[in-house]
Amino acid sequence: LPRIFCVNWFRKGADGGFVWPGYGENARVLKWMIERIEGKAGGENHLFGISPRYDDLDWGGLDFSRERYAGIIGADPASWQAELTLHGELFKLLEARLPAPLKNTRKAMEDGLAG
Repeated sequence: LPRIFCVNWFRKGADGGFVWPGYGENARVLKWMIERIEGKAGGENHLFGISPRYDDLDWGGLDFSRERYAGIIGADPASWQAELTLHGELFKLLEARLPAPLKNTRKAMEDGLAG
């Protein structure tokens, strides 16, 4: 099966601006993805699967602190609980045609948030 990765290039900080610089800097994350597929890169378990640790990305030439990275890699449990509640409404509407893997993924996310 193909490897699937999720990114949020458009996460905003407290100042309302984008946290990730984007454009060519996206190649840093794409490089990590390829290295994960090839078994050459590490990561850590995260609510959404395996995510790169700060030291797993190549930061050469970019001033991007650990603290700033923590702000984009983190998942606020309260926000995701609210998001999953909204998903629940949609899942109910689609229940008859909803593939089991989507239900299982949602359940795993709920369990991860619960502790």
